Amino acid sequence: MIVVVLVLVVTMFLGVPIAFSLAGASIVGFLISGTSLMALGQQLTMGIAKYSLLPLPFFIFSGYLMGQGGISRRLIKVVQAYTGHRTGGVAMVTIISCMIFAAVSGSSSATTAAIGSILIPAMLERKYDRAFAGSVTAVAAELGMIIPPSISMIIYGVITETSIAKLFMAGFLPGIFIGLTLMAVSYVLCRKKGYSGSEKATKEEKHKALKDSWLALLMPIVVLGGIYTGIFTATESSVVAVVYAIIVGTFVYKEISWEKFKKSAIDTLTTSGMIMMVIACATAFSFLLTREQIPQNVAIAFSTIAPNSGVFLMLTILLLTLTGMFFDSTSAVTVLAGILTPVAIAFGINPIHFGVIMIVNMAIGCVTPPVGVNLFVACKLGDIQMEKMFKELVPFWIILLIDLIVIAFVPQLSLFLPSLMH
Repeated sequence: MIVVVLVLVVTMFLGVPIAFSLAGASIVGFLISGTSLMALGQQLTMGIAKYSLLPLPFFIFSGYLMGQGGISRRLIKVVQAYTGHRTGGVAMVTIISCMIFAAVSGSSSATTAAIGSILIPAMLERKYDRAFAGSVTAVAAELGMIIPPSISMIIYGVITETSIAKLFMAGFLPGIFIGLTLMAVSYVLCRKKGYSGSEKATKEEKHKALKDSWLALLMPIVVLGGIYTGIFTATESSVVAVVYAIIVGTFVYKEISWEKFKKSAIDTLTTSGMIMMVIACATAFSFLLTREQIPQNVAIAFSTIAPNSGVFLMLTILLLTLTGMFFDSTSAVTVLAGILTPVAIAFGINPIHFGVIMIVNMAIGCVTPPVGVNLFVACKLGDIQMEKMFKELVPFWIILLIDLIVIAFVPQLSLFLPSLMH
């Protein structure tokens, strides 16, 4: 098994895509153990032949359609009208817009691109420091992984066989909590830097912005409200999100042309195919780990090192923080969820709560170098050198780690809403 792990680690550090790294390590493992490669094919198929994976491509599709259909732009416009005049107004608009967009996109990188393409230039126009503008956008966009629907939560739910609907419910309050703390830090920093708000919108301008965007604001309410009230399942809600985005973007806002629709579909197929391949290969790799009793051995090792659940959580946070610095969230969740979750359950930690901890931890990884995907997207949008962002990112990294520890040790923040579900 040591050879298999070495193959995985070496290929990943060489820059081989995670799916191929997992596939290569799995093939080596099957060959060493003398297991027929037919079993490998069966594991690959079993990994993606799951009903619970159906929401994933639909939520990705709805996110692309939102961007093409003008929904994200209208969300930003209404937030700007109501909060843009306050100290650090555009920064506040960025964070609130990311929170709203996260409620229908499911991806932190998609949120960075959609919101950042509009608001980073807006901050630069207001004389915000370029590095600060990129930092605020990248950090706020990590909420795309936490506030439901979250693609990473779907992956976690599939791998650990945890209710995706309850995971969605569990991410809601932690996402709002993180958003509020980010707003507080941004306000203090903007006040210190002297970033004033824009001119206060008149009642007529606020009314017009609300009138133009009420259908966009209604989208997360329809999608998430349907899940939480039991009107439809997480899978059905993903289809509702797509249909809603098509109807509003095509017939109301009239911004989705055939070319834009086709581009959204192609982007969705590319992204979904990549994620599905990772999950399929990870299933085969997990099969090897389970057969070699790696999760059980990890549990024994953790129980030896960690005398209680509190120490286990701190060790897990340290491990996931380091992992998030070097690997993308999909890879990390796919590989580690199946190993760490049984250990967490053995320590008496609710798997839904643990899932939120893992997703929040991986979301922080999206804004930490050297592989923080949100940082790369923000740098590209704002023409920013990443190393210049690090000083601006420090206060946000500190508050995010504090938020993570609070979420880890106050389980009711994650479990209160799921407890209301029957």
